[in-house]
Amino acid sequence: MTEHIHVAIVEDHESVVLGLRSACDAAGYEVIFTSPTAADLVDQVLGRPCDVVVLDLSLGDGSRVRDNVKSAQATGAAVLVHSIADRAASVREALAAGAAGVIPKSAPMSTVMAAIATVARGEVLNNLEWASAIDADADFARAQLGPRERDVLHLYASGLPLKIVAQRLGIAHSTAREYLDRVRVKYVEVGRPAPTKVDLLRRAVEDGILPRLDADNADEH
Repeated sequence: MTEHIHVAIVEDHESVVLGLRSACDAAGYEVIFTSPTAADLVDQVLGRPCDVVVLDLSLGDGSRVRDNVKSAQATGAAVLVHSIADRAASVREALAAGAAGVIPKSAPMSTVMAAIATVARGEVLNNLEWASAIDADADFARAQLGPRERDVLHLYASGLPLKIVAQRLGIAHSTAREYLDRVRVKYVEVGRPAPTKVDLLRRAVEDGILPRLDADNADEH
């Protein structure tokens, strides 16, 4: 059964918009909004069903990548960056701002549609473009976590409740909470905030604390 996914597209090249819309229609996804800028995205989409915003990495209006990602997130949707994939710094900026992943414009449309479905389910999209952007900057991929902080993050991001994490490690629940708070503070300090459990999962994967997710592992989460 085809997933019914609502998609918004922010892209300033008409041919790309037409291609994405056609592929979404063929996949059974509903395109609810398209725009060449992110400026009116919230006003037009907020309150409407929207699962994924497909966002061009570099818009021609001079807007900042981080601001565009935040505008897209404000709709309540996951953000999938659609990129020419040769601007690693901008890709890192988008991921640090909370984008769920990046897919190159050179990818087959079937791959783009699969990526939309992945992030629509709230899963982390891990692919070569993501890994390359992170690996290109050692500071981006490191938060200097201590051994116990890494232990807490590993178990918590794997899906265990914090109470169970504390029991597994033989520490008090309040201590486990303190370690987790420290982890979040450290990620904020290096420009990679992780306010939610999904964000922490993403950071743990990025930093090698948890294995990169293939399609089978992603389904388990």
